[in-house]
Amino acid sequence: MDKNFSNAQRAEVLTQALPYIQQYNGKVVVVKYGGNAMINQTLKEQVMEDIVLLHLIGVKVVLVHGGGPEINELMDKLGKKATFVDGLRVTDKETIDIVQMVLAGKVNKSLVNYLEVNGGKAMGVSGIDGRLIEAEMKNERLGYVGEITNINIGCIEDLLNNGYIPVISTVGCDKEGNIYNINGDTAAARIAGALKAERLIMMTDIAGILKDKNDPTTLIPKITIKEAKELFESGIIQGGMIPKVNCCIDAIGHGVKNVIIMDGRIPHSILMEILTDEGAGTMVVEA
Repeated sequence: MDKNFSNAQRAEVLTQALPYIQQYNGKVVVVKYGGNAMINQTLKEQVMEDIVLLHLIGVKVVLVHGGGPEINELMDKLGKKATFVDGLRVTDKETIDIVQMVLAGKVNKSLVNYLEVNGGKAMGVSGIDGRLIEAEMKNERLGYVGEITNINIGCIEDLLNNGYIPVISTVGCDKEGNIYNINGDTAAARIAGALKAERLIMMTDIAGILKDKNDPTTLIPKITIKEAKELFESGIIQGGMIPKVNCCIDAIGHGVKNVIIMDGRIPHSILMEILTDEGAGTMVVEA
């Protein structure tokens, strides 16, 4: 906190946060972590601080992460070219081994370590552990890219009930033991739905849903599912925002109370979203 703040001002800030702390105490909040907030070191540290603070005031935070840039980096080092179709990584047998190594290994354990260093109590798991994310091949031309068939949240509930922050890497598996690369937004939506989360926060590299994609001041702070579908038809929601908003709709359909598409480039945006009226993006609600 700013050193110029008086003790009285600090106390006032904490008092104003009290109703939000009461609202979310004991509730599940799922954070889909990716984009610039994951690459920028300062933002990464702030995200970890936000999550630990929420954890310490009694919010049951579940962190679901991606790791595309890290996967690309290792593929480059191994001389393997990344190929994408409709935004999805074409994943052959060699690539799924790299994906598993990076997501379930390096990235996952790095985030666990960050949370622990900041005073949290975290445990890293992949979608393979406890068969958390069951999947099947989405499309043969994409290779080992998975379509989620089932979510088994038993291991996540056990971790939450024992005071841990679950940190989930989005690889899945099928009954034959095949491993699949799972879209992070889709996995977060389905996990949040299975947990009946109070809120799903999807961190992005833009302000939220904009009426004019080139003008951040045209941010739409709140939309219903019906309004979102109208924005699809009018072309306001387009490109990479289409699958993201579809994931929001999917999450609400599976039982999440509301979803935030949030600007992860803003320092401490998670705390702004949970503990203040200001917020940092677009809220999607059922009606």
